[in-house]
Amino acid sequence: MDNMIYKQTRAAAEELGEKAGLKAGNILVVGCSTSEVLGSKIGTNSSPETAGEIFRALQDYAKEKEIFLAIQCCEHLNRAIITERAAVPFADPVNVVPQPKAGGSLATHAYAGFSDPVAVEEIRADAGIDIGLTMIGMHLKKVAVPVRLENHTIGEALVTGARTRPKFIGGERAVYDMSRL
Repeated sequence: MDNMIYKQTRAAAEELGEKAGLKAGNILVVGCSTSEVLGSKIGTNSSPETAGEIFRALQDYAKEKEIFLAIQCCEHLNRAIITERAAVPFADPVNVVPQPKAGGSLATHAYAGFSDPVAVEEIRADAGIDIGLTMIGMHLKKVAVPVRLENHTIGEALVTGARTRPKFIGGERAVYDMSRL
């Protein structure tokens, strides 16, 4: 099953990256319930092994595309974010080290796997992957746009995607640069 989890995660990340037009330096936020991936109710069956495969797939993709990963913690840490310090050079860090039952298994792997991890209360990501309905929307830039993924499951969990775009401002007289969307 581990190889399947890696492949499904990698496929979802690649698809979203392509559809969202992610570029080097962009931030991809990921929320994940390993319980849901394993077919259990969110928060009831945390799996460090499953998280390890998901993290490895995401990290491989992020390194290849030169983007930053931002991993959302669970509600017990108020959905804080674990990311590389270089992704948020001006953010105010918070002091917490996620654990499988307080932060989540994926955030725990991220904290151990990033070269210079930092926890922050919020981030404004360019795109996001939600594995198991973990509610990542609070960490996306305005304006979030849903992305329908063909790769919409990892294990037993539903996967949703989002990209962001700049706000349209100025009303009927404004001219917009649609190439930036």
